[in-house]
Amino acid sequence: MSEKPFSPASERNRGPILTVLREWFADRTRVLEIGSGTGQHAAYFAAAMPQLLWQCSDRAEYLSGIRLWLDEAALPNAPSPLPLNVMGNWPTERYDAVFSANTLHIMAWHEVEHMFAKLPSVMTDNAYVAIYGPFNINGRFTSESNASFDRDLKMRGAHMGIRDATDVDALASKAGFDLVDDVAMPANNRLRLWKRRRM
Repeated sequence: MSEKPFSPASERNRGPILTVLREWFADRTRVLEIGSGTGQHAAYFAAAMPQLLWQCSDRAEYLSGIRLWLDEAALPNAPSPLPLNVMGNWPTERYDAVFSANTLHIMAWHEVEHMFAKLPSVMTDNAYVAIYGPFNINGRFTSESNASFDRDLKMRGAHMGIRDATDVDALASKAGFDLVDDVAMPANNRLRLWKRRRM
């Protein structure tokens, strides 16, 4: 049997993220996680919030690892992960929440733009978007460790980099979402939440 993929960062940040999601997702029913990675967050959050259907998604090459975590957890509210490349086909189902962790700085900026533009097609009215990760504020890094991380990202790929909160907010606003919370998290990360405007 293949060994489950493991992210130490996911293990460390899952508790603080859950504290925020318990509040904002208390009345939610269906969550689409974009970029589920190893699947650790999905197994943990679905177990902790059984009222939610937690739908994983990621690029095809990551799905087998996600399935290992979900199969071991054997949760009725965590179905098999969906293949999702943000530049490709999106799910046809509708969700009242979207969650994504540590994805914006990995994607190219045009992919981030496309992701936000596509969100309304998979979301219900008054849905929430919650995105966790590092953000710059007013064009500046919030810590030396984030500046170093950004340099490391750009060495891995010129398209990568920590995104500025103002730029991401602009994409969200254009797609019909307003910022409703911005929570400082450990390790110089943030959990930013937007709510879809009533149409």
